[in-house]
Amino acid sequence: MKMQRPDLNRIWETHIRILPDEKPVNIIRLKILPLISRSRDEDMIGWYHFLVHPRPSELPPIEGDTNRCFHIRFEFKGTDPSKVLPDFCVVTRKIGRIESIHGIDRSLLKDERIEDAWRVIGEQSEWVMNMLDIHKGDVDVPPDQIMQFLHYFFNMMQLGVRCPTCGQFVPL
Repeated sequence: MKMQRPDLNRIWETHIRILPDEKPVNIIRLKILPLISRSRDEDMIGWYHFLVHPRPSELPPIEGDTNRCFHIRFEFKGTDPSKVLPDFCVVTRKIGRIESIHGIDRSLLKDERIEDAWRVIGEQSEWVMNMLDIHKGDVDVPPDQIMQFLHYFFNMMQLGVRCPTCGQFVPL
């Protein structure tokens, strides 16, 4: 299914802790991917995206807390996702309209619709999940493998970065 523009009136968020012994890549593969796939298959959500942020203040720390969580935003088509999300999803709440994105100048967008920018950000999350999903389930995906996939983004956009694989510096 192609990522659609979100309905900004139906946006919810939830968080998944990153514990000290967990690799973020494995959380995406073992928790986020199945959660999103099931929710989309059951037509509970439309658009979604995820990032890593500090633990929300209302979530108390636990022993060895990394203070980091996956922050997942999604367009929920029902009434209360906290009733259907797994226990590892915490601090689930409706956030309503998200009319801006830090650092994105909506006046540069066609029709100045922030929903278009949110759609593309959702596509980025979907791309990450698709990239990880093509790997065997019983192997750890090494950072160098992930960086090689990302190399293609940096290269085609000619971003000012040094590729960790080939060492080439691509100036802006």
